[in-house]
Amino acid sequence: MTSAPGLNIRQLHADAVRDGIAKLVVGAIIHTTDQVLILRRSTEDAFMAGIEELPSGGVEPGENLLTALERELAEEIGWAGPLALDPGFVAHFDYISGSGRKARQYTFALAHHGRPITLSPEHTAHRWLHPTDLSDSDVTPETARAIQNWATS
Repeated sequence: MTSAPGLNIRQLHADAVRDGIAKLVVGAIIHTTDQVLILRRSTEDAFMAGIEELPSGGVEPGENLLTALERELAEEIGWAGPLALDPGFVAHFDYISGSGRKARQYTFALAHHGRPITLSPEHTAHRWLHPTDLSDSDVTPETARAIQNWATS
């Protein structure tokens, strides 16, 4: 089971319901000492084709945020099993999804610890990026803010 010390996962869910969020998304800032993992979406993808992003994806019905995060990291970068999240860190932003629904992404952070990265067909490349080099990436402004929040936390 993934641990989230210092975070109230039920409260995050309740906050989203209170705010009229129709779709939940989870993301991960996977980091080394001073860099974060960035993935390049396939140009064949219908939603935000070709951009760089954090590993992320939608929460399925019946999943909580942590279960969804475990599943998404298994699907997108090949990491199986429980995760040790950075204590107390979560960032979030709201947006309108490709299907037109009000969505909220909760982004958690966890250390890389040298685990191999195995990309899904949804992504074509990955790289490590220092938070001060975000201008050299086409991550969305919301993702850049989440990374900057992590870097200064």
